[in-house]
Amino acid sequence: MSWTLIALLLLPLAGSLVVAFLRGNDRTAKLVALAFALAELVIAVLAWVAYDPAGDRLQLTSSVEWIPAFGIHLSFGVDGIALVMIALIAFLVPVVIGGSWADKLPEGRSAGGFFALLLAMETGMVGVFAATDVFVFYVFFEAVLVPMYFLIGRFGGPNRQYAAMKFFLYSLLGGLVMLASVIGVYVAARDKLGSGTFDWATLVTVTRDLPLSTQIWLFLGFFIAFAIKAPLVPLHTWLPDAGAEAPVGAGVLLVGILDKIGTFGFLRYCLPLFPLASQELAPLVLVLAVAGVLYGSLLAVGQTDMKRFVAYTSIAHFGFIALGIFAFSSQAGAGAVLYMVNHGISTGMLFLVVGMVMARGGSRLIQDYGGMAKLTPVLGGLFFVAGLSSLALPGTNSFVSEFLVLIGSFPNQPVFTILAAIGMVLAALYILWLYQRVFQGPVRGTALVDAVGGPGAALDPERASVPDLNKRELAVLAPLVALILVLGFYPQPVLDVITPSVGATLSEVGVTDPVAQEGK
Repeated sequence: MSWTLIALLLLPLAGSLVVAFLRGNDRTAKLVALAFALAELVIAVLAWVAYDPAGDRLQLTSSVEWIPAFGIHLSFGVDGIALVMIALIAFLVPVVIGGSWADKLPEGRSAGGFFALLLAMETGMVGVFAATDVFVFYVFFEAVLVPMYFLIGRFGGPNRQYAAMKFFLYSLLGGLVMLASVIGVYVAARDKLGSGTFDWATLVTVTRDLPLSTQIWLFLGFFIAFAIKAPLVPLHTWLPDAGAEAPVGAGVLLVGILDKIGTFGFLRYCLPLFPLASQELAPLVLVLAVAGVLYGSLLAVGQTDMKRFVAYTSIAHFGFIALGIFAFSSQAGAGAVLYMVNHGISTGMLFLVVGMVMARGGSRLIQDYGGMAKLTPVLGGLFFVAGLSSLALPGTNSFVSEFLVLIGSFPNQPVFTILAAIGMVLAALYILWLYQRVFQGPVRGTALVDAVGGPGAALDPERASVPDLNKRELAVLAPLVALILVLGFYPQPVLDVITPSVGATLSEVGVTDPVAQEGK
């Protein structure tokens, strides 16, 4: 039994409890939260080192009997797909804590409460990706909603209560639909084995033999929950509201990690458990994926709110990920998983720099900004880097994953691939136009004009009261920039971990891999 995943689960939970008791001392609460998050990162690195890509499908496993009457075990383990997502969680949480260090919280709210919820979120997210018992997965899938609901509802923007409730109800509805399918697979296992089980590896061998009609119904229960979480069009409407009203740190985890539970669910549950239904319904999913790419891109172009802008770009990116998963190609699948990691890095950085702009201008509306590069050149430069990564410029991390998705999807799905490629052009449009409006041209916007001495005043950046990035903000963004460049030029170590698990998933689906065929 490996205790690595148990430590990854319990450490942030313990940190959350400790920080919650430090609500009267904000500075101490922040330091303790950061210490726990960094310790979690160290354990995640040890887990990465211990993982053998050529070894068993599930590694670092542990299992303890929980509810024996229903065959439920507290079982945990990781394949390469789960491991890279857990590593991303462990990386992003300390970045978020550093980025949220100086946030102004709503009146009556304490930093201790905020950071305690962040650490509780970390436990829930690790549990979702590490669970190998379907019932335990469901518990974490629902439990992770609670801290995010409070992060949005207590610490968010003016419409935070509406956004938090919409997020919670959409996700809860999806979870209840999935619960019906969870019960269905338990009954199927009981009928075939004589006793029910929720063990994922056992269920894979049971459900693959179910009739197509049964698989389709069970598939849809899981798929709807994951499509809401991802989110895919038309089940996406909660994300722009939640992303706009969430505090910046919570927004990073929302679009960078929490949404990936949906695409991870496609790979871990929908495809292996219901291979016939996955093949039968793949064209429908691909239609939704491409619709998401085009719809999210077009709406991003028209946004006036920077945080809603980031949310709509994420909808477009999730369309690419879904395309890579349901194209049934090892190359596209590996690209989709790498895209999940790279999206968390690039969009997480984009959300953070948007928050830094808002902290200086006092508004999230694009029209309230202009010419900021003259006042904050370093912030402008790093905003540009985040934007280039988001639009998948060659040399940045997202280019590799987007390229793999498109080149791997084309042999099986040429029409959908060509339509999705239009999203690359639209991405350049919406990212560069946002940068031009916020950072280029004359200084405009009430807060910025006042900061330089009023309309028509001679611009003196050194005397303007709009500070550029400080040392803490640079320290927060530096690791993200480093990963954007490193994974842009050398993604192979991550692909080496991902690819065997993607290949095993395709083998369970029983489809012919076009890349493997070309290699013969």
